Amino acid sequence: MSIHPTPATPLAAPPRWAVWAAHLVTLVVLPSGVWRIVMVIGFPAGYTETGFEPFETLGAKVWMLTLSVLSELVAFLTIGLVRQWGEIVPRWIPLVGGRRVRPVAAIVPAALGAATLTLIWANVPWWWTYPHENMTPAGNLIVGILYQPLFLWGPLTAAVTISYYRRHRAAQRRTSAG
Repeated sequence: MSIHPTPATPLAAPPRWAVWAAHLVTLVVLPSGVWRIVMVIGFPAGYTETGFEPFETLGAKVWMLTLSVLSELVAFLTIGLVRQWGEIVPRWIPLVGGRRVRPVAAIVPAALGAATLTLIWANVPWWWTYPHENMTPAGNLIVGILYQPLFLWGPLTAAVTISYYRRHRAAQRRTSAG
């Protein structure tokens, strides 16, 4: 059974909470990304002098910058679940621009991503129970605080994904009934 609405089937607007949640996803990723970028520019950001040494290599800096940018871009994709570009591919994208997004092509990766992110960040609330010998006490506190929002990334993405799925399912039901 397809949950892909026909072009004549209008899709309900996303609920306000889903729009807020989608935008919040980009914000929960931001503090940890900014922290890594601070390290890329050479500030120890909570590490002891010895603990910061591994992060001073070019490879580490490229990795931290790449991780920060990619994390924010992936988080930004959640907004597509509540915006028009999550329904129709923007025309400026080569080969596929202007085509309708098959809901399953958005729902499956978003759901898998939400589950994965939930598992990855599930232990963040217990940050302070793990030893961090290479960090200063203040650094340990600050980094823990900056990483806490990541705990919400998976659940928020899951909620927005469920909303997207429900809107498409409702549109498909209207098409079948009408």
